[in-house]
Amino acid sequence: MEKAFIVKDPDYEISPYTGMTRKHWIEAGVYLLEGLFKNLTSIEDAPVVPRTETEVTYPHLDAPKGEQEAQIRAEIFEGLTRTFFIASVLIHNDPEIEIGGIRLRDYYSRHILKALTEKDGNEYVSTYEDLVQITGNSDPTRVYQQTVETCALVIGLWACRDEIWNRYSKKEKDDIAAFLLGYAHASTVPQNWRLFNMLDMAFLHMEGYEIDEHVMREHAQAILAYYAGDGWFRDGHSFDYYSCWAFNVYAPIWNIWYGYENAPYIAEKFEEASNELMKTYPDFFDGDGYTMMWGRSCIYRFAAVSPFDCNFLLKNPKADPGRARRIASGSLLQFLTRDDFLENMVPSLGFYKRFMPLVQGYSCAESVYWLGKAFLCLHLPKDHPFWTAKENNGDWDNTDKMVKVTTLDGPAISMSNHKENKTTIIRTGKVVKDHSDVHGMWNYSKLSFNSKYPWEATPKCLESSAVKEGDVDSMQYVLTDNNDGKKSLANVTFWHGEKDGVLYRRQFFNYRLDTECHWINAVNLADFPVNSGILRADKLRLYRPNVTMTLGSYGFPDDGNVEVVHKESTYLVTSMEGSDSEEREETCKAIILKGRDSQGIEKQMAMTVYKGFSEISTVRSKGTNPDSERSIVIYGKCEKKNLYDSSEDYILISQVITKESHADFSESELFPIKSVEYADKDMTGAYGDVNISLKDNVAGRTSLCINYEQMEGKLML
Repeated sequence: MEKAFIVKDPDYEISPYTGMTRKHWIEAGVYLLEGLFKNLTSIEDAPVVPRTETEVTYPHLDAPKGEQEAQIRAEIFEGLTRTFFIASVLIHNDPEIEIGGIRLRDYYSRHILKALTEKDGNEYVSTYEDLVQITGNSDPTRVYQQTVETCALVIGLWACRDEIWNRYSKKEKDDIAAFLLGYAHASTVPQNWRLFNMLDMAFLHMEGYEIDEHVMREHAQAILAYYAGDGWFRDGHSFDYYSCWAFNVYAPIWNIWYGYENAPYIAEKFEEASNELMKTYPDFFDGDGYTMMWGRSCIYRFAAVSPFDCNFLLKNPKADPGRARRIASGSLLQFLTRDDFLENMVPSLGFYKRFMPLVQGYSCAESVYWLGKAFLCLHLPKDHPFWTAKENNGDWDNTDKMVKVTTLDGPAISMSNHKENKTTIIRTGKVVKDHSDVHGMWNYSKLSFNSKYPWEATPKCLESSAVKEGDVDSMQYVLTDNNDGKKSLANVTFWHGEKDGVLYRRQFFNYRLDTECHWINAVNLADFPVNSGILRADKLRLYRPNVTMTLGSYGFPDDGNVEVVHKESTYLVTSMEGSDSEEREETCKAIILKGRDSQGIEKQMAMTVYKGFSEISTVRSKGTNPDSERSIVIYGKCEKKNLYDSSEDYILISQVITKESHADFSESELFPIKSVEYADKDMTGAYGDVNISLKDNVAGRTSLCINYEQMEGKLML
């Protein structure tokens, strides 16, 4: 195991939650760069780290020669510019700083020139025009990874302008500018990438170089058009952290470099968006400041905190500095204090330890240093409120509510902060993935994402059981058509929104645009936060007989000593239409897991199933959990046997709750439902209200009414 970061001499006066001050952030930056510089033999070595994986990440060994050459050059550029996120602010803070006997200012000054201007050198990363020749691809919309890195470069040059940029000669500046001009005006991806071009142009304009302002305005109007409300921008089709660590980082920087002076209307809109995000973005992080594992590029981890820093660059920032630093430091420590975060002294390809199910083919070994964007906060001076304000934990400490829910229709995200276990859970919608993209569905289509239980890949089913690999997935429904054996996951999630405290969504299984939705199996989702998790009452919309469905819990780390406990209880079921069976008692079942994660922290999870589920069990897996080599998923199972039969259950009621200790769940926590009243005669939830009465006051409620009618009128993608 690598050595974890330690907060030496913590200051709990100014930082009562983390002990972290500006000094500790500098030490953390050095800690993260030590791996790079310890892997170098001299100041002349390229900023490339040892490669430990070749099947997923680039440079791809099976790529055509020209493409592979472009990728090799892109990897060098990523290593240079992404570590420069951290190095630039360290250099600005201390121009003489050294790591591994190498002065950072000298190293980056030299290697920037080698990468951008020395065409015959082995570190030259190539102009856009060069790459067109190397790859033989003349498509005018072709893009290259180098475009991304030019943006990281100019941010770093700005962050240590006096220490590096202003020490270059005029010719050296002109050569760098000429390199940047090509990428600034060349093709880019029509989503967050436009901001890379905008910042390239803004930097050049700021330094007195001529740019095409029509190109600038075209990109800027497009970025503005991606705005969805609530501070969030839509990136391609998705909503994820790119809205935050791209749009809400680059747009504020663009404002101060270019927008405020040259495009005031757009700059004002970008400022409004950043300030709107600050109203609710703190609720995205949990009571310890933890970042969620959600969406693509999870290897960037705590880059998610960077919008807080960049909000303070604006004319009228609205972020709470004490809250912002508490979250930023908490998220940083979430990762750096673990003994499995580094691999070969470099941040691993994973969320915690190396975890290849989340890694994408556009990443290389150096891509992880995008997380260095969080260190741009060191550009803020020592006397800035971000550093001087006392840490505060917001509503985690200031409210009597056991659960705080924030629901945003713009990005289709509902965040629930659970005071009981300091966990934040998000439930998302407006998800569209190809039905063959299992990886995309892990990233986006989970029914909920939990700050303390990162998403699990499809369990491998280690031991003999009633299920095979693919029959169960974590926090997702899996539908098996027993007529042909085909399995499907929900690849599209429509958003309906919140009504009377219940969140409504709809998921389709193997959704295709060339098929009428009446011929696609679906489930209407209705869920409600309880003190330690989420309670669900979902309604099936199936058109095929002989179908089996499973629903998995979060993945639970298995250290070999997990205690598995089965429990049962009863509750009442009634009908509003006076069913012949009148009132009857039903059995509900729960499985509780008690264990520890890979860091020795106590963990506990329970899943409870009610009417609609025929059984509950567990499946053990290997290599599918981000924290632990082995893991367990609890799952419930249900069956629809007949083609048309209103006596078969439509409603699937379940809950998953968690605790960061081994203190037993109470009976009312495990089995919170006292009774369920159905509108239909069969008491299956075929139509009308489903009224759920709770044993105790749960998240401020003693009952809730579920009704799926008229969802058709407000389904959003």
